[in-house]
Amino acid sequence: MIISPTPIIYGLIFVAVLFLVEGIYLVAFGKSISLNSKVSRRLALLEKGGQREKVLEQLRKEASQHLRATGIPLYSLLAKKAQKANIAFSPQALMGVMALLAVVAFLGLTIGTAASLPIRIAVSIIMGVGAVFFWVNKKAKKRIDLIEEQLPEAVELMVRSLRVGHPFSAAIQIVAKEIPDPLGTEFGMIADEAAYGREITESLKDLAERIDMQDLRFLAVAVTIQSQSGGNLAEILDGLAKVIRARFRLFRRVRAITAEAKWSGMFLSGFPLGVLVIIQVTKPDYFDTVRDTPYFIPAALIVFTFLAVNIIFMKIMTNIKV
Repeated sequence: MIISPTPIIYGLIFVAVLFLVEGIYLVAFGKSISLNSKVSRRLALLEKGGQREKVLEQLRKEASQHLRATGIPLYSLLAKKAQKANIAFSPQALMGVMALLAVVAFLGLTIGTAASLPIRIAVSIIMGVGAVFFWVNKKAKKRIDLIEEQLPEAVELMVRSLRVGHPFSAAIQIVAKEIPDPLGTEFGMIADEAAYGREITESLKDLAERIDMQDLRFLAVAVTIQSQSGGNLAEILDGLAKVIRARFRLFRRVRAITAEAKWSGMFLSGFPLGVLVIIQVTKPDYFDTVRDTPYFIPAALIVFTFLAVNIIFMKIMTNIKV
């Protein structure tokens, strides 16, 4: 049995490109941008000697720069995910990283494979752009999941602070100090904006829209109603924290119930690609008898089109929203 190393080399180059983009990100911004850090990025920047105004300006720029760059061709497909992931790279820098990764992938393909120049160029561009898209999607999902887990704890911390007599602005500052990233930095920005005169309710609404999270919208609406009509804010937030925890448990339960359907969809979508890779590895000359026929390329395009449609429909069918 002849084993072709080409698909393995392609996979290793793509994995190397993924590790490279993460390495570039860590080198450019240090460990302060890591979501695993126990100290929020805002506090880390302040501890390094940064002035409060400068730190706030930098964080606000990072928080809104991607949505302002939706006019860049093709970047609009990535802008919302990059916004939710709060990628510190500017849109121009992120596109520069795509170009750099494409060059690295092209060099790897040139050294490791005997593919023709057009194929190497096309595959290297796909790898460079695809690696950044994959990396940003992963960052966005991890960040949103962490915020969903941290939000009930943050609201309960505000409730305890309000019950001992602290004003709401002080409760926000306590959350900014005690809760790690990503929510710690977001609430730190709200506290700094409030110190410079912005309404906390406006900052909360802006945060909810940027992250596009329903629970944060509930929090913003609750604080806005209390500020306009009065009432016991601690009791309101205590009830909200219970609602958020109940919603979170419901989402986890739905996720567990629908896990089988989602994994079935992923398997059915990935099975043809896996078979193709196995054929290329174990019997690279399998398609030699039909490769030079005039119908091979049109047939291959039709098959891959149907495969793409299948993946899209499987994604739609298994994406159950509550």
